Amino acid sequence: MNSEEFIDLRSDTVTLPTDEMLEAIRYAKLGDDVFEEDPTVKKLEEMAAEKMGKDAALLVTSGTQANLVSLLSNTKRGDSVILEAESHIYYYEVGGLSFVAGLLPILVRGKNGYMDPVDIETVLRPKDIHYPETTLICIENTHNRAGGTIIRPEQIKSLYDFAKTHGLKLYMDGARIFNAAVALKTDVKNFTKYVDNLMFCLSKGLSCPIGSIIVGNHDFIERARKFRKMLGGGMRQAGIIAAPGIIALEKMIDRLEEDHRNARLLAEALSKIDGIAIDLSTVQTNIVMFDVSGLGISAYRFVELLKNKKILCLPFSDAKVRMVTHRGIERTHIEKTIVAVEELAKLAHKKGAHIEIE
Repeated sequence: MNSEEFIDLRSDTVTLPTDEMLEAIRYAKLGDDVFEEDPTVKKLEEMAAEKMGKDAALLVTSGTQANLVSLLSNTKRGDSVILEAESHIYYYEVGGLSFVAGLLPILVRGKNGYMDPVDIETVLRPKDIHYPETTLICIENTHNRAGGTIIRPEQIKSLYDFAKTHGLKLYMDGARIFNAAVALKTDVKNFTKYVDNLMFCLSKGLSCPIGSIIVGNHDFIERARKFRKMLGGGMRQAGIIAAPGIIALEKMIDRLEEDHRNARLLAEALSKIDGIAIDLSTVQTNIVMFDVSGLGISAYRFVELLKNKKILCLPFSDAKVRMVTHRGIERTHIEKTIVAVEELAKLAHKKGAHIEIE
């Protein structure tokens, strides 16, 4: 990113593949993955399963497809599933859990994304002819709408123990699970050993151009393979997707720590700006959420004005803004962003909502 380009803090989905990834795509050994004959895909899936401590893995096109395939593979139509009230599956996946999978969501309000088993107990319906059968609990780690917060291994274990007591499965939307592992400086297996199955994204902080991975036991992955095909996700020479994924798992995980440092730098500076409110305890990984209502302008107006300064971010509500650090965002970009927000805050205090876009 050069000085003439935008500083893009909208999401870690805007990351671009490294030169090494592009070269790997060019020279990848290919085959037909529907026939399970693509050697590069098979290598990536074996690596992913080993890294997550599970039996098998499956490459899919996206995180949304991964979650939908996993819901289908863990349940049957007419079941109910327990979800955190602000979860990505519930908020941002076009209602696929109901429209496609035929599932009824039961929502539980968590704290920083974590659902306490005590609260789940209150919504868990008994077996009754009038009720759908509850078969699955879904968690999200890190939790997007909570601000990239981490559900810690001991918390996952408490949910796993609860699930097993009640004959339920536990699934993890682990789109950013490596951010959690890097932040806590622990092996990712310490998170995954307490879930039946999970997914993680290659195309966010790990910088791949496309793709997510589902992992679990062999029976689960075979069901998932069938549902992937049903949803149009059966790919042919998919090694061109898998090749950068291999590099991501080998070389891109540890560098997530840089994103976390940049997010902390940004958050601490924002917390000192009059009119901006931020809960620093929620800035645990690479997502920074803050309230701009104290500036007298909406989050939508704030984002519009910041875009004029060549900085991109997203409104999260009428009052809140989200910024996400990732590969391609360096300390100098964070420093420029801080200066721009400081200037914008000063103007807002003087002119309020009447700030003109120059």
